[in-house]
Amino acid sequence: MRLHRLDITAFGPFGRAQSVDFDALSAAGLFLLHGPTGAGKTSVLDAVCYALYGSVPGARQGGQGTHLRSDHAEPGTRTEVRLELTVAGRRLEITRQPPWERPKKRGTGTTLDKAQTWLREYDAVRGTWKDLSRSHQEIGEEITQLLGMSREQFCQVVLLPQGDFARFLRADAEARGKLLGRLFDTQRFADVEKRLAERRRATEARVREGDTALLADAHRMQQAAGDAMELPGLAPGDPGLAVAVLAAAAVARSTARERLTIAHCGLTAAESAHTRAQEELADARELARLQHRFAEAQDRAARLAERAGEYEETRARMERGRKAETVAPALELREEAENAHRRAALAEADARRALPEDQADSGALGLAAAARRAAEELGSLASARRAEHRLTELLAERAGLDREERADEDTAREADAWLDGWEAARAALEARIDAAQEAASRAESLAARRDPARRRLDAARRRDRLTSEVAAAERQALDSGQRAQKLRGDWLDLKEQRLTGIAAELAAHLTDGAPCAVCGATEHPAPARKDAGHVDREAEQHAFDAHQEAEREHGEHERRSTELQAALDAVTAEVGDTPADRIAAEVTELEREFEQARRDASALHAAHEELRRAEAERERRLQARQQSAVRTAARLTRRDTLDREQVTLQAELTRARGAAKSVAARAAQLERLAAVLTEAADAARTAEEAAVRLKDADARLADAAYRAGFDTPGAAAGALLDPAAHRALQHRLDERQSEESAVRAVLAEPETVAASKRAPADLVAAGERAAGAERRLREAASARDDAARRTTELDRLSARAEDGARRLAPLREEYDRVARLAALAAGTSADNERRMRLESYVLAARLEQVAAAATARLRLMSAGRYTLVHSDDRSGRGRSGLGLHVVDAWTGRERDTATLSGGETFFASLALALGLADVVTDEAGGVRLDTLFIDEGFGSLDDQTLDEVLDVLDSLRERDRSVGIVSHVGDLRRRIHAHLEVVKDRTGSSLRRRGI
Repeated sequence: MRLHRLDITAFGPFGRAQSVDFDALSAAGLFLLHGPTGAGKTSVLDAVCYALYGSVPGARQGGQGTHLRSDHAEPGTRTEVRLELTVAGRRLEITRQPPWERPKKRGTGTTLDKAQTWLREYDAVRGTWKDLSRSHQEIGEEITQLLGMSREQFCQVVLLPQGDFARFLRADAEARGKLLGRLFDTQRFADVEKRLAERRRATEARVREGDTALLADAHRMQQAAGDAMELPGLAPGDPGLAVAVLAAAAVARSTARERLTIAHCGLTAAESAHTRAQEELADARELARLQHRFAEAQDRAARLAERAGEYEETRARMERGRKAETVAPALELREEAENAHRRAALAEADARRALPEDQADSGALGLAAAARRAAEELGSLASARRAEHRLTELLAERAGLDREERADEDTAREADAWLDGWEAARAALEARIDAAQEAASRAESLAARRDPARRRLDAARRRDRLTSEVAAAERQALDSGQRAQKLRGDWLDLKEQRLTGIAAELAAHLTDGAPCAVCGATEHPAPARKDAGHVDREAEQHAFDAHQEAEREHGEHERRSTELQAALDAVTAEVGDTPADRIAAEVTELEREFEQARRDASALHAAHEELRRAEAERERRLQARQQSAVRTAARLTRRDTLDREQVTLQAELTRARGAAKSVAARAAQLERLAAVLTEAADAARTAEEAAVRLKDADARLADAAYRAGFDTPGAAAGALLDPAAHRALQHRLDERQSEESAVRAVLAEPETVAASKRAPADLVAAGERAAGAERRLREAASARDDAARRTTELDRLSARAEDGARRLAPLREEYDRVARLAALAAGTSADNERRMRLESYVLAARLEQVAAAATARLRLMSAGRYTLVHSDDRSGRGRSGLGLHVVDAWTGRERDTATLSGGETFFASLALALGLADVVTDEAGGVRLDTLFIDEGFGSLDDQTLDEVLDVLDSLRERDRSVGIVSHVGDLRRRIHAHLEVVKDRTGSSLRRRGI
């Protein structure tokens, strides 16, 4: 990498545009960058770093890039850094502009412009610059790939900060590890350590989980086995846990099976004893039943003998009842006649109490004649009834006329009240019509603004979508460009390999006697042979085609990116930078106003209709008031006619009703009188007939009682039984006969008689023996079931534990293997004697390389006195691997680098920085670094040492390198002729070249 030119505008302390011609400075090989403190020497190096990586070193990096702008710059001048360099054979130009808060072009205030980046490449054939990319990400990846270094590595290798390396010399192993880790990117080894630790923890967790499940099964087996199992005193994760659990389970299963066999034998004996006890209990219960049956039969026979007289009396009562049944029809006939006579007498008495006093003692014939006279008078009142009915209708019509008069008066009052408010109602409706018409006009105006607003919103959304698509297209173009570049490199590598082995390819076509196409010889004593990795024309052509296809694809992606950018520019020109959300809010507000205006305008038709209905209502009420006046005049005429007819009808009714209040009342009196007379006549005739029938029934009853053998009809009636009494007596006689038969049958049974002669049965003793046998049977069955359940549960849990142990065995083996690897990589294993972590081991190898490379220059700077060596000894209780010692040739002793003096520390750190630059350069793929910068530290050297250090730096020019020293030491200005001076004043710093 060689720097050619650096242009700085409004950057850091430089308020105006400044340029640095590195080609002119590099011609001298060694140049000095000097100036007063705070002038901006380091800012020149920051500008180089910012141009390459978009950020500045260390603590000076922060924010979004706005802090890089010079406070001395004019408000309208934008901050910009442009660097021209050659790297990997390509001449590039990088331009970066950080974010800029510039004054607004219109109005007051400021607006923030985004950061801009350009990458161009010089085409030596055409003599022009070609644009490569404008994407921050693509340019950053391209530069990192070409340099092969990150920003941190670049700042340590190209911009050599001596203070950092002085601290590196005095630092402990942990601090050295952090710096070397950033430079050599050993994070992958740390990730391996982390991954192994994570795998160890994950595997250990799975092993512990499996052991926990196994212990849980062991606890369940212990619960199932009772006191027949003891748990091993091991925790989850302890070795041998599975074997101990399975051994304890085997002992528990054997003990459980022995107990099950014993329980089976006990159950068989208990079942036999229970059967015998049940048989004895059944025999005792049968003997007790027969003895009780015989004693009960004897008691029943004694009770029958005691009730023999009662039985004879009941049988005689049944005989008298059968004789009285022949007199029963005559008794019933006499009772019916007596009841009929009693009812007729009561009915006659009731009827006579309702008669007038002059008819109270009349016979049946006199009452009938009086009823006929009352009916004739009732028929003569029909004409009076019609007159009375007409008078009722007349009064009802008169009342209806009165109601109509009141209704017409209410209608007139309501119409007058409504018509009084007509003018105000009409004015309100006309105002509503005017408002609706105004809303309709406003809706038309808003409708004309809707489409342009919607088109503007669509354009804003299309702008946002195109912005995302442009970013995606730029990323895709960068990816395809990197792929094309890689394929081009592959093709060139294959082409170079083919050219290297072209002799073997030509030798394949040689024949004896035919001339060689290269040298023309006809003899070919030692033709070249193809080796195993030979590349033929077909492989080269295939790589070339792949390269061409990738270039074509990259061109398509570049074209698409350009088209999308053009489309984005066009849309942006149309809609500007207004956010889509704000435009969407404006469109929403416009739509809301339009909908409100349209809703207000929709009330126009309703208002017109309501006005039309109000006018129709006004006409209806005017007409109703007029019709009410006409009906009032007609009612006056009709009322006079009704009054004259009412006088005539009332005179006729006065004559017809007599002393009654009305004709209807007189007719009701006559109707009641005729009904009472008729009812009394009928009741008198019925009473006379009932007396005759009662006398005839008495004679028949006396004759029937005499023939049945009774002295009087009353005796026959007393002997007569009703059906219930007859059934009760017959039931008692039947029960007596059944009881006598049953008692005789029981006393004649042979087994009952034999049982009565035996000793009384002892049910209590037999029951207690049977209950004890049943209890012992239940206990034996429960013991057998419990033993069987324990055996089954132990078999099931043992099978599950064995299955879990089998599944856990490979996992435990994996855990042991991973744990050994993790401990070895973490430096905690006993096999790792120096307790060196994997990352430290790799960094120790890198540090050993750096120490070797630094020693070559340190010997020159120290006149052969000092040598840097790597030490992997442990320091204190820490881990080993990153120790750094210096060997003093004058004393032959090896000591820590922290014991060096200030000047010795400077040239030791300088040698270390140069050695580190060589190693990092080799690590980055051998990128040549033609421009280096060394920052400060020379003031601590004496003249002789300074000369030796400058000789070493001057030797770096042997391969066309240029070295820039950043220092304000005055002696260096005399020793170094090419100067780049930083001058500061109140308007900002500026750059001057001297000695060139």
